[in-house]
Amino acid sequence: GVVEACLLHMLRRRAAGFLRTDKVAALFTKVGKTYTVAGDICKKVQELQQQVESRKNQAGGQEPLKRQGSTTSKSPVLSPQAIKHIWVRTALIEKVLDKIVQYIVDNCSKYYEKEALLADPVCGPILASLLVGPCALEYTKLKTADHYWTDPSADELVQRHRIHGAHGRQDSPSKRPALGIRKRHSSGSSSEDRFAASAREYVESLHQNSRTHLLYGKNNVLVQPKDDLEAIPGYLSLHQAADSLTLKWTPNQLMNGTLGDSE
Repeated sequence: GVVEACLLHMLRRRAAGFLRTDKVAALFTKVGKTYTVAGDICKKVQELQQQVESRKNQAGGQEPLKRQGSTTSKSPVLSPQAIKHIWVRTALIEKVLDKIVQYIVDNCSKYYEKEALLADPVCGPILASLLVGPCALEYTKLKTADHYWTDPSADELVQRHRIHGAHGRQDSPSKRPALGIRKRHSSGSSSEDRFAASAREYVESLHQNSRTHLLYGKNNVLVQPKDDLEAIPGYLSLHQAADSLTLKWTPNQLMNGTLGDSE
């Protein structure tokens, strides 16, 4: 939206088109006649607009959607905001927006008045250079395979802990648990089972939820509550929220979901 406002500032009527309501589209189309990079963007935008129109036409009936479901699912789904700024957005995703703006700045006398922002000898080139950085990025909302490695789920964290904890107990069977928690074996205690399940969900929510991002996690980190007590192993994790960083530590017994009497 900001880039469009800069492109539309003091735009000449002939460049914008007398009868066209979309002045940005008129500008890109006119630049595309003399600049091949902008011409390619015009073709891609026209294809996207045709896909959007075909989706609208198919939305009226369910049978066409079923017949052409495989083809329409491959085409991108654009939000209303993306359709509104489809010209600048497409040039940005294709990493040529900076080149198009630089071309417009170099030929500003054809499209803009003398007092326009892009016609300014300082502001015009600055705007084009500022767009070099955004055009170097990859824009996508898809979660790649790397996502599952950098941001594991709570279930996977618990499984990792159990594997690591079982391996440690095999190596050192004589080492007793830090917390003296005893499991209660009672067949009719359904309330305890529900409480154990809720405790497990609480522990998992500490390590992974929709509001925070797990940056780092490590098993068997020892914490000594008091000088006269034995160090307790637990799970240490670092989380990033919108405005803060949080360091959390949970005993291993809580990670396993075991309950019992403990000080």
